[in-house]
Amino acid sequence: MTGNRYWTKRIAICLGSLILCLGLAVSANSASQPTVSNDTTQLLPVVQEFKELIENDPKLFMLFTEMFEMVPDTPEFKNDPAGNPQIRSYVQMLQKISEISQQAPEFNTTAMVGFPINSILNWPMGTSAGTSAFLDSRVNAQLKKILNQWAVFLGSPDSRYVLSDDPKKGWFGRDAQKAMPGFAKDFICDPDKPYHGFVSWDDFFTRKFRKGRRPVAAPNDNSVIANACESAPFNLAKNVKLRDEFWIKGQPYSLYHMLDGDPLAPRFAGGTIYQAFLSALSYHRWHSPVSGRIVKTKLIDGSYYAQSPTVGFDPASPNGSQGYITQTAARGLIFIEADNPDIGLMAIMFVGMAEVSSNEITVYEGQHVNKGDQLGMFHFGGSTHVLIFRPGVNLEFDLRGQKPGLETTNIPVRSRIATVR
Repeated sequence: MTGNRYWTKRIAICLGSLILCLGLAVSANSASQPTVSNDTTQLLPVVQEFKELIENDPKLFMLFTEMFEMVPDTPEFKNDPAGNPQIRSYVQMLQKISEISQQAPEFNTTAMVGFPINSILNWPMGTSAGTSAFLDSRVNAQLKKILNQWAVFLGSPDSRYVLSDDPKKGWFGRDAQKAMPGFAKDFICDPDKPYHGFVSWDDFFTRKFRKGRRPVAAPNDNSVIANACESAPFNLAKNVKLRDEFWIKGQPYSLYHMLDGDPLAPRFAGGTIYQAFLSALSYHRWHSPVSGRIVKTKLIDGSYYAQSPTVGFDPASPNGSQGYITQTAARGLIFIEADNPDIGLMAIMFVGMAEVSSNEITVYEGQHVNKGDQLGMFHFGGSTHVLIFRPGVNLEFDLRGQKPGLETTNIPVRSRIATVR
């Protein structure tokens, strides 16, 4: 009996050691491998779909894991550009997107104002994995569903809570008033009513100027071209190619890809492009730069969080990629046959950036518009737009003494931006 007890004890010790070793091996292996989340935190159904897309596809699982691992673990990247702790996994990303999609954007004084989702993705966007992931059509189709679902909330009265006078977070508070001086004088609103009379966050975002605040430049002179958006000059390019390597440093324009392969694209080869940027604080309705007939309109699906592979870590991405995203991002395209034959056919393209999920065109093909008439609007976030002219159109631009770039200031919408000579 003594011998049996001895061997029973020895066997138990050996089995215990074996189990311990196996456990340590599994633990070490798990630490070195990305782990699929078993988190039970409730996600919105549309975000849960995104989670399943990422985790069930090997390519996307790899890219969304690596894009967070590629963000340097250094003090510079401890926080995102909005000043919040940088998330470090796609699981955290999904949780934050689900939360944000049930909130309205609060005001802040950073370059990320109005961009809460962009803020958490800003550094991962600058990685090679992020570049690939955010160009994937399946990812963008799902992001479109998420952003459209968010738009329902932002168009509801429940989104008005941020239209408050909170000094730091409210859109009518101390900090916001400094960023948007003269708001009540410029825009149609009633400061004596709750939320200044706006019925939703989107109603506030797509606000209209009061009559007379933005007059049309030379309404009866068809040689004067009006600014299509309240926007800051970003680029002016001449002799633009039909096809070009838009992904390289310098971000040259590639007309065929910008215009989504439209049959009219070759008519603009060798022509001129003017591009300008709208911040989240800007007026976001579009206006016709010329009087003429609407030839064609088109909404083009594309990316939301893609940036140029040459930019790297941009603290306000995709600001530094505005040339690049004219080929890749979701955008609205309008062709106009100007009444002035010296202009003839021109194109205007309105490009969404990040949270800007909805480019709304409000004119129809065959409609005649006058210079300064509304063409459509952006919803949410910041955005950019381009005017595209055919070769042979002799233009003299008035950028108010500014050199196009990221440090320019707004030129009023409907004011003179160029003259045909």
